[in-house]
Amino acid sequence: QVRLVESGGGLVQPGGSLRLSCAASGSILSINDVGWYRQAPGKQRELVAGITIGGSTNYADSVKGRFTISRDNAKNTVALQMNSLKPEDTAVYYCNAEVYTASFRYYNYWGQGTQVTVSS
Repeated sequence: QVRLVESGGGLVQPGGSLRLSCAASGSILSINDVGWYRQAPGKQRELVAGITIGGSTNYADSVKGRFTISRDNAKNTVALQMNSLKPEDTAVYYCNAEVYTASFRYYNYWGQGTQVTVSS
């Protein structure tokens, strides 16, 4: 069994910063692509940032230059540094990962989400 646990969400003023973390645990041999998604009330879940096992990254246009995704393969963690936050960044943020497990199969996992609220 594999678990993804997000942390680091909270309430921040516009222009502020937050750092989200996604920690994976369980029967993991390796973690391939990881993505941070978000879902605002009444909207579809969208990809915010992604990172491959080799460290290649991609970002939604709305967060380019403000958000940075990074990973520590030794610790099975992925972080999302969010700067210059805007009210429209308010959403529940989810971590998603493709995991190669001890059963020698790939599975896709989601975390439970962490709330980010940007408001004055």
